[in-house]
This record gives sequence, structure tokens and C-alpha cells, in this order.
Amino acid sequence: MSDPQPSAAQQVIGDFAPALVHFTDDVLFGEVWERAELSPRDRSLVTITALVAGGNTEQLPFHLERGRRNGLTETEIVEAITHLAFYAGWPKAMSAITAAKKAFRG
Repeated sequence: MSDPQPSAAQQVIGDFAPALVHFTDDVLFGEVWERAELSPRDRSLVTITALVAGGNTEQLPFHLERGRRNGLTETEIVEAITHLAFYAGWPKAMSAITAAKKAFRG
């Protein structure tokens, strides 16, 4: 039997920060994301919102795609980012919408 595909965290930082890979893969995506109290769709919307509000666009493409896999539509994501312009700041929303356009339209 072959080994499972390494996670994105394992591929990027596995040899440099194995403990962070463990927390990312096993705790964050293994435990937190699997809790029943929020649906995966809602967790994606909350995560995208937090990333936009924090100006963390480097992590955004991964979570935009994950959000779509979890049931968010492109329209809903664009609307959330537009709404956040007024609460998180225009520059953060503009950076996020640019990342979203690139992720959705290439």
C-alpha cells in the first residue's frame, strides 16, 4: 500500500517545521474543521472573512477554493468581500477581491 499524498503543509514546511505541520494537519484541519457545531460551508465563510479582515491574502486562494468545495458560490464570496470593504477596510477588500478574481477566473 502506498503512502497517502503529503498535505500542502507537509510539502511546503514539513522538513523545516514538523510540529507546525502536525498542528495544521491534525489539529486545525483534523479536529477543528471537523467539529459538528458549524458546517464546513460556514467554517469556510468565517475563515475567508477572517483572512480578508486580517489582510492575509497569501492564504486566501487555498481557502477560496476550499470554500467553493464546501458549497459557497463565487457570488457569495464576492458579496462577502464587498461587504467587508466597509468593516475591514477598502484596501484589504481590494486586495482580497483581486486574489478572488485570480483564483476564480485565472
